[in-house]
Amino acid sequence: MADGRFPEISDVNRHIGQVLTGAVPGRVDISWTPSEILCNPGGTVHGGYIAMILDNAVCLAAASTGERFVPMLTLNLNVDYLRAVRADETYTVTGTCVHPGNTRLFSTASVDDADGRPVARASASVVPNKAFAR
Repeated sequence: MADGRFPEISDVNRHIGQVLTGAVPGRVDISWTPSEILCNPGGTVHGGYIAMILDNAVCLAAASTGERFVPMLTLNLNVDYLRAVRADETYTVTGTCVHPGNTRLFSTASVDDADGRPVARASASVVPNKAFAR
């Protein structure tokens, strides 16, 4: 990932409007433009999709610490929602691996609006998916 080679983008990532824009060991940058299809009846992006993009960021940040890409499994995800997320606006999502342990990794992530204001934050513990570790 640090060499600019990112994992294959999945249909889910396309569906939620995620584009991986950068990675260095321990950090990933994502551009996120959620569409109207992700909105709740109140007209803002549903919290579950905000949690999903944060989960992607913490897992990718942890995966970026390895010598090769191994998907991560989330043990827990703690999300703080700070401001409404609106459809068709672009947000910056940053994931940082704070503790790249051998068996358990700890990462944080932030979703920031175009003005640099945080709209949501998360922390998570993740583990490598052993099915892909070979």
